[in-house]
Amino acid sequence: MIKRLLIIALPAILILSGCEQKKTDPQQTPQGMDQKVVRKVIDSLVVNYGQDQKSVITKGVSQVATLWRSKDGSETEFTTFCVNNYQGNTEAKEVLFSRLARNFEILGGYYSKINKELLKPLQLDNGQEATPIDELFGAFNPSAHLTDDMFGNRIAFIAMLNFPFYSLTEKTELGPKWNRHEWAYARLGDMFSSRVPAEIQQNASDKLTAADTYISNYNIFMGNLVDKDGKTSFPKELKLITHWGLRDELKSQYANKEIGIKNQEMIYQVMKRIIDQTIPTQVISKNDYTWNPFDNIITKDGKVAEVIPENDQRYQVLLDNFKAMQAIDNFSPDYPTYIQRKFEQEMEIPQADVEKIFIEFVSSPVILDMAKLISSRLGRPLKPYDIWYNGFKSRGIMTEEMLTAMTKKKYPNTAAIEKDLPNLLKQLGFKKDKAEFIASRIRVESSRGAGHAWGTEMRGDVSLLRTRVGASGMDYKGYNIAVHEFGHNVEQTITTEFVDNYMMSDVPNTAFTEALAFIFQKRDLELLGIKAKDKDKMNMMALDNAWACYEIMGVSLVDMNVWKWLYAHPEATAPELKDAVISIAKEVWNKYYANVFGSKDEPILAIYSHMIDNPLYLSAYPIGHLIDFQVEQQLEGNNFAEEVTRMYSQGRLIPQLWMKGAVNSELSSTPTLKAAEKALKEVK
Repeated sequence: MIKRLLIIALPAILILSGCEQKKTDPQQTPQGMDQKVVRKVIDSLVVNYGQDQKSVITKGVSQVATLWRSKDGSETEFTTFCVNNYQGNTEAKEVLFSRLARNFEILGGYYSKINKELLKPLQLDNGQEATPIDELFGAFNPSAHLTDDMFGNRIAFIAMLNFPFYSLTEKTELGPKWNRHEWAYARLGDMFSSRVPAEIQQNASDKLTAADTYISNYNIFMGNLVDKDGKTSFPKELKLITHWGLRDELKSQYANKEIGIKNQEMIYQVMKRIIDQTIPTQVISKNDYTWNPFDNIITKDGKVAEVIPENDQRYQVLLDNFKAMQAIDNFSPDYPTYIQRKFEQEMEIPQADVEKIFIEFVSSPVILDMAKLISSRLGRPLKPYDIWYNGFKSRGIMTEEMLTAMTKKKYPNTAAIEKDLPNLLKQLGFKKDKAEFIASRIRVESSRGAGHAWGTEMRGDVSLLRTRVGASGMDYKGYNIAVHEFGHNVEQTITTEFVDNYMMSDVPNTAFTEALAFIFQKRDLELLGIKAKDKDKMNMMALDNAWACYEIMGVSLVDMNVWKWLYAHPEATAPELKDAVISIAKEVWNKYYANVFGSKDEPILAIYSHMIDNPLYLSAYPIGHLIDFQVEQQLEGNNFAEEVTRMYSQGRLIPQLWMKGAVNSELSSTPTLKAAEKALKEVK
């Protein structure tokens, strides 16, 4: 949303490639206002408006002074600006707030629509290849100068002066006492905590979009994978995106009793080749060669060809993202590193707290007991890729082939999916009028990538559900992901249309939208009309959630530690970064996974694609799983639609206050671990 856009001085959409970073105008660099001048302005306003406004006045004037530059005016002009523009009258302040909220919604909404349209050639599967000009337009950030313009015409300063920024510590202390309107004022204050020059903002947009394009076009033709005997066991037409498609195919092979483990070993080998960058460039999104990933041999027309390895491009993309984010640091006084901006500002949970929760979870003795149960169920010792074990999900007698037959028949194209959205919502308990309203705010489009949801930025607009649909219809993997993305779309609609104030729209952080997406995804079979008859349903759900947390928390620990390493080694090269990522992945594995799986130095935790294209997003997934489980407990025995609407219409409170309002307890890993422990005792 534009609120997010201005907070971090980047568009909410993450995106594309190429310009050189320009030198920054010295007039844009941070500098301090004389504190005597600041104190004099504060004292003058307090005399005019009273001691009861001293706190807001002090914060507002001080924050304006922090971001005031020489090009904005002299100390005298600063004084005049503050005296003339502070709204000490309640009615005048409310008029100002309503005007700002209205206009920011308009700007956010239309900038978002422009970006969505410009990116369609890159993100949609329209039967045409993306061209260089498409990449340039996709990289173009029409809002790159918005922050500069807002400060240039002093709108930003007026907002800061009257609606100052509160730190996470202050929100945690004061937030429980604030009413909804005070929270809306505070959220407006979040919008202008930094002042990032347009060229740095555009450069970040370029690099993020390049990363997104790199990952979206990274596919493996599975029918071209062969073993040492030159045989393949995957369908010729099967093309899977990394890492999501590879992971989901690996999961599906648990049902293949004959050669499932052989196929899983091959997929794992492909993943390792991607991580260490020995993967041949000739097999990335190309089907000209057969490839034996174990021996890393490629052949064409029966002849062995020379392997041209990818040569660290994966890590150069990650390094480019780091450089782009690091360039913002000097212009963010309250959050001077990207790590702080991501956790304290965006997620509103300190990074150290997140890391502590994850380490406590992955170190729990419950995990080892779960591993023993999984090993018993598989009838063999665990393999590293069993971090994706999915045997706790109940499908009854349905195989993936049977499910794919159903989904292809039901959803031959995106139009069929969109038409069915109201029915899916009614199946989940939404009343007819609300189901139709929510569905009317969602458009389904065919995606080049694995699929994603793109929310609206203003009331009356639509969210986008991008998903993969093959020529013969949607397969079960695509359907499962689409239901996940549909959960995002429902959240996006509720938190835009059903929240009482635009400045409160959105969720506390992305983990909360992931939580609802997980909740929808778990009901994918139910939405196909397949009712689970498993008497251990709740226990299985608890075990599945806990094991999913265990997997993604390790990935997230790798992600966080890689960014710490980058800040400690800002001049690193791509090869050095590759070595560091692999070393960190093995270190995390050896600490928290080796004793569970019985093998050391496994690199698998470094495969996740979001580590490359979406900086430090990964922690949203495990936090989302924890939220998911606590919300599921609240949903049990209650009306699904009513409870989801009630919880998510709270909007963007800080995480712990949202959780208290939603489930009457704070976010914690304890419910998930306790439920898993209980389930282990009851499941045979």
